[in-house]
Amino acid sequence: MSKYALIVVDMIKDNVNTQGHGMMDREANKIIPSIMQLTQVFRQYGGHVVFACDSFMEGDFIFRGRMPPHAIRGTGGDQPILELEMQPSDLFLPKRRMSAFYKTDLDQTLRTWGVDTVAVCGIVTNVCVLISAMDAIQNDFNAIVISDACACYRPEIHEMTIKSYENFLLAPIFRILTVAQMSEELASLEVK
Repeated sequence: MSKYALIVVDMIKDNVNTQGHGMMDREANKIIPSIMQLTQVFRQYGGHVVFACDSFMEGDFIFRGRMPPHAIRGTGGDQPILELEMQPSDLFLPKRRMSAFYKTDLDQTLRTWGVDTVAVCGIVTNVCVLISAMDAIQNDFNAIVISDACACYRPEIHEMTIKSYENFLLAPIFRILTVAQMSEELASLEVK
């Protein structure tokens, strides 16, 4: 049986205001129930859950662009939002750049767990989610983007990104699935 891991990208306190004031907050809040469902399904079927979280240093190079300083280590803003109820069995993975794989030990951790397929969700669809999924392939893992469990500050960018990769030439090692389709796939593996 294949081993799966779920990577929840950047659903952290500094990125998601659960009061929903900004455009990104409204879009990110819409996917919280889907991510909660996914984490429960992954845990139920023995999959691993990884919270890959922005975790920057003061004066980090990445802030030389238009991105304002946020998710500074030690401030608490780099922690997963409480609504997602991170469990002790989940992995907290601080990341300094867009990809959950870049200069982290994620690939080695996944191999230790016997994982061959990663599902990616969170924010934002066209940047950190997509780059993490592509880097999964770069590290020889199958990759799945969960379309209804990721979001972008502009819904049309999310939709365009999903549509662009639905029939991607790397299928079936790269796929787009919904929460329901991912849940079905995990359930079917349990039956076998």
